[in-house]
Amino acid sequence: MTQLRAGAATDVGRVRQINEDRYLADERLFAVADGVGGHQAGEVASQTSVETLQRTFEDGEHTTEGLIAAAEAANQAVWQLAQGSREKRGMGTTLTALALVQEDGEEQLALINVGDSRAYMLQQGELIQLTEDHSLVEELVRDGKLTPAEAQIHPQRSIITRALGMEPAIEVDSWEIIPYTGDRILLCSDGLTNELSDERIASTLRQIANPQEAAHDLVRQARAAGGSDNITVVVVDVVDDDGRSKQASAALAGSEGGTGSTKVTTPPTVQTAQPTVEDTAMRVAAPPAPAPAPEPPSRPQLAPPAAAVPHRRFTWRVALFVFALLAVVGTAVYAMAWYARGAYYVGIDNEQVAIFRGRPGGMLWFDPTLVERKQQPTGAELLPAQRIELEAGHEVSSKAAADRYVNNLRQEVEARRASTTTTTLVPPTSTTVPPTTSTSRP
Repeated sequence: MTQLRAGAATDVGRVRQINEDRYLADERLFAVADGVGGHQAGEVASQTSVETLQRTFEDGEHTTEGLIAAAEAANQAVWQLAQGSREKRGMGTTLTALALVQEDGEEQLALINVGDSRAYMLQQGELIQLTEDHSLVEELVRDGKLTPAEAQIHPQRSIITRALGMEPAIEVDSWEIIPYTGDRILLCSDGLTNELSDERIASTLRQIANPQEAAHDLVRQARAAGGSDNITVVVVDVVDDDGRSKQASAALAGSEGGTGSTKVTTPPTVQTAQPTVEDTAMRVAAPPAPAPAPEPPSRPQLAPPAAAVPHRRFTWRVALFVFALLAVVGTAVYAMAWYARGAYYVGIDNEQVAIFRGRPGGMLWFDPTLVERKQQPTGAELLPAQRIELEAGHEVSSKAAADRYVNNLRQEVEARRASTTTTTLVPPTSTTVPPTTSTSRP
């Protein structure tokens, strides 16, 4: 029997007054919802969606279609609630959900998505984004009209093109995932992905084994990086796949033990409803037999005498080539120097938090240089995860960004000293967070 273990955390962030995010962390059903509408009660929409999703899925079939039907029921519930009140009209919510389901007698994970909350999978150390954002800028990126870098700073990046409760019917994206022991799935609102890069998210998920601690640390990092929106994270680990991994390994070993041509089939990791990822196969053939050696000629053959090679003079073409080559090499060296010295990072030097110019560990012959040591906080005052991150070097784009990051660390240390916290955590056994007062979403 497939067994899952999960952890979850949510935080209002550093800018907003109300948390419009909601999450669900049940035994076999997990979800993240990000309310849309602000004064039109976005937090009511997200609360309604997760409650309806949970109730409908538990009462219905535990299949992929059952999960889709539960999302459609959640859409109807939010839509009807909005139509019955002028104050709530126009509210909506994103919804990303994961459920353990039965398909053709086999346990699988079903994933659905509406909006720009995301799902990722960490498998064998590699982070893969499973969902596609239903947002204006992401559609422009998919159409080739924007680059991913341009989308990150686009002024309309918060505009979503699909959400629960905006129309009486909704299109739900869905996927089916074959779970293997060691897989880790992340559900999150855009308050996380707007602040942290995929590389930093992957690093945290690789370093922290406990899913609750990983969820808490991701929320902490996103808040420290700016916290411009509500932040919600659910981390789900596959801790037992009912022997599926061992069966796949045995099948692979058996196929390799055969003779002659060997066929290695890799089972699909993620199956989508549109399109399904097919099994891939790689065929390894035996090496071809060597070609027969040619028969020796009946009479020895003499090669014709080699023609004399004329002496080449140093011409203007050669000079131009040498100049161009030197220019290319010089440009490459300058580019490497600019890259190596064009950034800053925050690290630890003699148990003090310090700001360095350059790249952590250096690059080629360009070593980082110490810019400034900070009196507070000290290395001993940092949380273990913070210390690990700083020992590896936390990269930033400028000295000002480094100062802001260190100031955030100092404020967190001072807050811990005062035995206060600004983080709102809901235990993973809790299914929902009660709604609170409405506010506008930028």
